[in-house]
Amino acid sequence: MSETPTPTADTPTAAPPNPNVIVAVLAFAGIVVSLMQTLVIPIVPELPKLLDAPASDTAWAVTATLLAAAVATPIAGRLGDMYGKRLMLLTSLVALTAGSTVVALSDSLTPMIVGRLLQGLSAGVIPLGLSIMRDELPAEKLASSTALMSASLGIGAALGLPIAAFVADNFDWHMLFWASAVMGAVATVTVLLLVPESKVRSGGRFDLVGSAGLAGGLVCLLLAISKGGDWGWGSGTTLALFAGAVVTFLAWGYFELRTEQPLVDLRTTARPQVLFTNLAGLAFGFSLFAMQLIVPQILQLPEQTGYGLGEDLLTVGLVLAPQGLIVMVAAPLSSKISQAKGPKLTLMIGALIVAAGYALNIFMMSEIWQLIFISCVIGVGIGFAYGALPMLIMGAVPVSETGAANAFNTLMRSIGTSIASAATGVILAQMTTDFAGHALPSEDSFKVIMGIGCGAALLAFLLSSFLPRHRAALAGDVGAAKTVAPAEAGRQG
Repeated sequence: MSETPTPTADTPTAAPPNPNVIVAVLAFAGIVVSLMQTLVIPIVPELPKLLDAPASDTAWAVTATLLAAAVATPIAGRLGDMYGKRLMLLTSLVALTAGSTVVALSDSLTPMIVGRLLQGLSAGVIPLGLSIMRDELPAEKLASSTALMSASLGIGAALGLPIAAFVADNFDWHMLFWASAVMGAVATVTVLLLVPESKVRSGGRFDLVGSAGLAGGLVCLLLAISKGGDWGWGSGTTLALFAGAVVTFLAWGYFELRTEQPLVDLRTTARPQVLFTNLAGLAFGFSLFAMQLIVPQILQLPEQTGYGLGEDLLTVGLVLAPQGLIVMVAAPLSSKISQAKGPKLTLMIGALIVAAGYALNIFMMSEIWQLIFISCVIGVGIGFAYGALPMLIMGAVPVSETGAANAFNTLMRSIGTSIASAATGVILAQMTTDFAGHALPSEDSFKVIMGIGCGAALLAFLLSSFLPRHRAALAGDVGAAKTVAPAEAGRQG
């Protein structure tokens, strides 16, 4: 008996799971979360009939998820740093599973919104997964693994639409959310069984005031952006929300700079490598979502317009699906460039590829194969960029702040996608053409959006050029992550 190791809490540390297993489980969890975000798209036009509610109310099935995700992401990252990243990852996946189950059982608006809100609380899964990888993986696997995990956001988003469209066309719409619940449960169980909990903890007290301030500012900002088109950009409600966001963020920043254990360490965030990486992430978030908004519309507009292709939603999904596969293929190439030349160069290459894709799209939008080609080009750029962004963040922050820093970068990308959605909606609503008595988006409106997408990618390239030239040396960080004592990890800065 004395010669047999006693199974204790230390056993996983002594005999850790295969790193490939950890990567596969975390990447699967990331894909499940990103799939969840696209599942509702095919049924959005049908929700008023399905839920017996006005369209202005059913739109909250999308808005609630957006707001919950924005609020939950930085909070989950910080709580992960403090109390355990695996614990918060499991909490997020349980919220996804519970929310999916609630929606699957719903036939009215209120439980639909409640369930979608719970689903949005799972948005921290990808930054938490990235942070676990930093703590647990050997240095030689970190670059490729973080590239794959970060790319899972694009993979799930691209693959989710054709799957959701097929299910919505052939089965009861509740099946979409039963499938999400099952995948969430599988992800939860595999994380519980196969992913170890890191010993890296920052400890300390949770910043409740800072969390409330950030949540309030984000809700005001994103609510104004997402609903401003419906309410009117010059309406009192929209302007009051924008003003509230500015005031709240200023007060929040003042408080965070003066508290000992802030939710977000703004001094760390102001470091050039972190600041310009986050700004580039915002620009890339805009570029990624602009493509996902305009291609479906071009494909579905009537052929009689002269520029629409008259296809159904399933075809839209199949056109966008190759982009997800391309992102997956680009991830390991991104990691090789980052290891050889540094993630700054990888990010800049990705920005140029995305810009080139949008520039080509201005002239290539009349055939299905052209849209597939363009989406794949942009997918390569996104794969490069999303692989480099977490490497740059983790190379610039202490291991005790990895979760919060990755979550903040993910939040910046989400804000970029929200701005893209609002800007695209305004342009498509303002630049219209008359077709059979109906106002439809004009061909020029799509070209303007493509031009803006190209400009956003070039802005990301410019912001990337301000990053420090040195490479993100993560090897030492990984070793430190496994040995640092909790008390030491808790020191700020």
